[in-house]
Amino acid sequence: MSLKAVHFGAGNIGRGFVGLVLHNAGYEIVFADVAAPLIDALAASTSYQVREVGLGAKTSTVDNYRALNSATDEAAVIAEIATADVVTTAVGPNILKFVAPVIAAALAKRDASRAPLAVMACENAINATDLLRNSVVDSIHDPGHLSRAVFANTAVDRIVPGQPEGAGLDVTVEAFFEWAVEKKPFGKDVPVIPEAHFVDDLAPYIERKLFTVNTGHATTAYHGFIAGAESIAAAIGMPSVLAEVRAVLAETKELLVSKHGFTPEVQQEYIDTTLARFTNEELTDTVERVGRQPLRKLSRNERFVSPAAELAERGLSADALVRAMGAALRFDVPDDPQSVEMLELVKSTSAHGFVLQVTELEPSHPLFPAVVAEVEKAQG
Repeated sequence: MSLKAVHFGAGNIGRGFVGLVLHNAGYEIVFADVAAPLIDALAASTSYQVREVGLGAKTSTVDNYRALNSATDEAAVIAEIATADVVTTAVGPNILKFVAPVIAAALAKRDASRAPLAVMACENAINATDLLRNSVVDSIHDPGHLSRAVFANTAVDRIVPGQPEGAGLDVTVEAFFEWAVEKKPFGKDVPVIPEAHFVDDLAPYIERKLFTVNTGHATTAYHGFIAGAESIAAAIGMPSVLAEVRAVLAETKELLVSKHGFTPEVQQEYIDTTLARFTNEELTDTVERVGRQPLRKLSRNERFVSPAAELAERGLSADALVRAMGAALRFDVPDDPQSVEMLELVKSTSAHGFVLQVTELEPSHPLFPAVVAEVEKAQG
């Protein structure tokens, strides 16, 4: 019996990470996206290549896929989901609410005798599948239809840089990757995806990745931007930037060790591996790309405020994380709408109001005064 996966988001991560792993697991993939040129190119093609760089690198060919425009052919996407085994996403956390009504409509059409649909949001956010499920609940007309799906949170980790001009559908990615999925929601019927790791407790994996890789990556981008670096590799090669990144990751290490029981040695090894990944010049990632959407990155449950808040609540230092937030406030990239919006907010809002609005920290929170002080510095 052939397996089918519908994947929302046919961008570089969708094709170069999730799509590749599902292809290797034997799934036919139906890519769904609103970007017409991309979907048209995929629909007109029969394969694309994923080129890995780094230790153990190889080149893989992905085929056995189809592509649908979810904006203009939503009915076809709904029909595909109704008979799929798996649905995955790589669209960004803020877009999940637009995917949810399509999944809800598909569950209404799904034959109740079929095995439940496995839904996994592969986003750089904590418990993104829960966000997706909540939006599906809001969109569904018959609550009984929810039993036709199983929603499982995931933690995904693979650096996929901006691609060179003229790459077409082919994608360059780093060789290292990790896809952890919580096992419990599936019971005994865990999907067969050999390159994914189904784990009993996902929280440590989610937070270790987010607070090490994503926090470190963004810290490198923002301090690197201020220092005039163009690429992540160049930024991490600057002693001043590297020192700030190491200071941030020492703070998140303290949180991860105390909260999740990682040994200091294991977490330090993970940090060292992460920093080595950032130095990979073949990835040619830019500080502007990694730093984009600073308002999202400064929000309450994201890579800076979330660990810093927990550290402050435990009476531990978050000074380097707060400095990284201050660096983010100086991310002046006119091509990034969130950068423009953020800088306007810094100018037009009080520091107190900015912290309330952007970070959603309460004034009574122990981290609040330090972040306000950092905004005041940015305001000059």
